[in-house]
Amino acid sequence: MPDCAARDIDMLEINERIRIPDDEFHWSYARSGGPGGQNVNKVASKAVLRWDLAASPSVPEDVKARLRAQQPGRITVEGEMLVTSERFRDQERNRQDCLEKLGAMLLQAAVVPKARKKTKISKGAKRARLADKKRNSARKQERRRPADD
Repeated sequence: MPDCAARDIDMLEINERIRIPDDEFHWSYARSGGPGGQNVNKVASKAVLRWDLAASPSVPEDVKARLRAQQPGRITVEGEMLVTSERFRDQERNRQDCLEKLGAMLLQAAVVPKARKKTKISKGAKRARLADKKRNSARKQERRRPADD
C-alpha cells in the first residue's frame, strides 16, 4: 500500500506538493459484477471516480504529464481520469479503494525519472566486437563452395 491516504474526507493528500480537495472528484455508482448473491442485483456498490485532471489546479503540470503517459487508458478525450473499484461488497470501501488507487498512481507519477547518461563504448569492446565479426565472416566464407575460375 502506498504511503498516501485519504486522511480527511474532504482532502486527498499525496505528499507536500499534491493535495486534492474532495470537491474536484465526481462520484457515480453502478451495480457490480461477480458473486454476491441476490445483493449484487439490487445494490450499486461499484464506485466510479471521475476527476478532471486537465483542469485540476492541485497537481503540478510535470506530474500531470507523467500521469497521462503512465495511465493513457484511464484518461478520456476531455482530460478526465476514471478510476473504478468493485473489489468490495459495500460502496464506501470501494470509494476508499478508488482513492487509494488514485493516490498510488499520483505517487508513482510524482517521482521524477532519473536522466540517462550517455556512455561511450570502450576501445577494447569495439575491437573485440570487430574481431568476433571477422571470425564469423571467415567461418561462413569457408562454408561456401569454391568459385569456378
